[in-house]
Amino acid sequence: MNKTWKTGLLLCLVGSHFAMAQSPQLKGYSAATATKQQQLEKQFDQHLEAANIGQTIKSLSAYPHHLGSAQGKRVAEAVLQKFKSYGWDAKLETYHVLFPTPKTRQLELIGPTKYTAKLQEQAFPEDVTSGQAGQLPTYNAWGADGDVTAELVFVNYGLPDDYEQLAKLGIDVKGKIVIAKYGRSWRGIKPKVAYEHGAIGCIIYSDPKDDGFYQGDVYPKGPFKNDQTVQRGSVMDMVIYPGDPLTPGTASTLKAKRLERSEATTILKIPVLPISYGDALPLLSALEGPVVPAEWRGALPITYRTGPGAAKVHLKVESNWDIVPAYNVIATMKGSTYPDQWVIRGNHHDAWVNGADDPISGLAAQLEEAKAIGQLAKAGFRPKRTLVYCAWDGEEPSLLGSTEWVEDHAEELRQKAVAYINSDGNSRGFLQAGGSHALEQFMSEISKDVRDPQTGVSIFERKRAKDAVNAGAAKTQAAILKKDTLTLSALGTGSDYSAFLQHLAVPTLNLGFGGEDEGGDYHSIYDSYDDYVRFKDGTFVYGVALAQTAGRAVLRLANAEVLPFDFSNLGQTVGKYVEEVKALTAQLKEKHSAENALINSKSYQLAADPKLSWIEPTAKPEVPAIDFNALEAAVKSLQQSAANLNSYLNSKPATDKKAIARVNQALFQAERSLLIPEGLPKRTWYKHSIYAPGFYTGYGVKTLPGVREAIEQNNWTEADAQLQTATKRINALAQTLDQITQAK
Repeated sequence: MNKTWKTGLLLCLVGSHFAMAQSPQLKGYSAATATKQQQLEKQFDQHLEAANIGQTIKSLSAYPHHLGSAQGKRVAEAVLQKFKSYGWDAKLETYHVLFPTPKTRQLELIGPTKYTAKLQEQAFPEDVTSGQAGQLPTYNAWGADGDVTAELVFVNYGLPDDYEQLAKLGIDVKGKIVIAKYGRSWRGIKPKVAYEHGAIGCIIYSDPKDDGFYQGDVYPKGPFKNDQTVQRGSVMDMVIYPGDPLTPGTASTLKAKRLERSEATTILKIPVLPISYGDALPLLSALEGPVVPAEWRGALPITYRTGPGAAKVHLKVESNWDIVPAYNVIATMKGSTYPDQWVIRGNHHDAWVNGADDPISGLAAQLEEAKAIGQLAKAGFRPKRTLVYCAWDGEEPSLLGSTEWVEDHAEELRQKAVAYINSDGNSRGFLQAGGSHALEQFMSEISKDVRDPQTGVSIFERKRAKDAVNAGAAKTQAAILKKDTLTLSALGTGSDYSAFLQHLAVPTLNLGFGGEDEGGDYHSIYDSYDDYVRFKDGTFVYGVALAQTAGRAVLRLANAEVLPFDFSNLGQTVGKYVEEVKALTAQLKEKHSAENALINSKSYQLAADPKLSWIEPTAKPEVPAIDFNALEAAVKSLQQSAANLNSYLNSKPATDKKAIARVNQALFQAERSLLIPEGLPKRTWYKHSIYAPGFYTGYGVKTLPGVREAIEQNNWTEADAQLQTATKRINALAQTLDQITQAK
């Protein structure tokens, strides 16, 4: 019996037991309940106030409030009191986490000339909080303590391809200190790759071509980095696992068993220091060696060279390695119908310094949602599902608060978590939405219902217009303009959704606005209220837009008769990912063949300038034939199962409450089928077979990560094993969806 005919028969047999004619406006709602829900959302909107969002940003960013600081605790307590005043049941959940803060930072050019780096950002009268006490100095958390002196080498952005280019120039960084530009990848990848190539220290700076005077006026006249601005940040190797490095996979409670610091694989092995382009200029000016390729050159008034040579630097970094409290604020509103189904909403509250943009702008919108929902509750509203609103601590040092909470509550979350909705910083511009693709249709509906505050069109229309304008080819532009659904981006890491999505496979959304807020304040002392009102969302209307968007996601998930998951979108998206990895394999095969032909014909040798140093590249490994047939069949099976499930849910009105409860439970737990029990290669904490941060991209996502990265790394044995794993997980999801339609 073919699968389609068999499923159709089953629909006839069980469709009268459970199904639902859904509203054309709201997925998961009947026409009558959709009207009621839309009325509720209008009432919700009436309680959102831009001025109140602005006041929240101003008050919560008034002082530096990093993890472990007295002001950090005060911010957590202030957020707690806000939730309580809104009528929520709120509490602090505290974890005790390792957090390094700087004790010694020293960087000197000791030859051929002398220079001591300032390592200090300048306070300005235009920014009233920029000179406050209690600011964390400029540093990178989770680099090793170290005192090293060595020749300096410029490594461009410090990515694997850059080291390949250096190798062709005959330059080895072993035993050297490297200097890399911020950009093109997450900052923590740069010292990681430097260490893998034998470097003993790493300096990271922001070149003005990427973020400085080349882009526009510098702060305080304009938003871009001045010559002393520095980006703080974590360099923990969190693509292995995020959270407290001493308690991988378990919560950092007071009684937790902890690793020795030397055993923690996510703490780096070399010292790392971020600097301004003002401090970088004397170092780069002293470099000798070949002139760098054109695409490596920045905007400083020098000839960019690779080194090594006479330029020698002394780098000393020491940290205080303390266990500090991380205060998560957890607020709940119990559901009236499904109290054991949780819709979770989160944003962090800790900052590197004052953090008006990152994270308080997002937190202020979240608190405004909670206030509005509290007002609805005072008027008699109760969500059908339990709402859990979270303000996380320790996100900046690598997702500490959220990861420890998820690890602490993992079993309960596996049973109860319907979805997690995240935000972080928020600003002016366009909707930025990523997450689980089974929620793509759901977010499309929401994006068409929220108005852009600057243009009056829907946030969907405005984003579509931007995507079309920015598309390169005319054919692509036309296709985008015809597309009537929102496309969710896939999620890597870099914010508090990681533990939910990639460790437990809780369906996830990450929401925010931006794109019209360029500037260099990120993780600096200038991430302040003064900067925010001048150069970002100065009237706070996009705070309201975020609250409307995320608030609708929360309320619709909470009240839906049938949870609005559409696995057809997921099936189509995974199909595209399979085509991508097939194309990647073909491209590598062609590239390696062409490269080896150039090597074998001595073309590199003959084309090189005999007066310049040049090392001929080594031959590339042969790319074998890879059989994608089973993976493609699994994707087709998933697509068919998803289509059958949609038919099942849409055929007849639902009358059986037990059947509804069973289907809802199965729907929100379905994505768990995509979890790999043993985790990904070399990083078992990450268990999702479809989404993960890249091993060498950090924040950037790798889709079908096990397969894709094995191919990229020419590991064909692992590629074959990961193909089998991905195939098994996708088939498991298809079978899970079939079980929903076939249950009696």
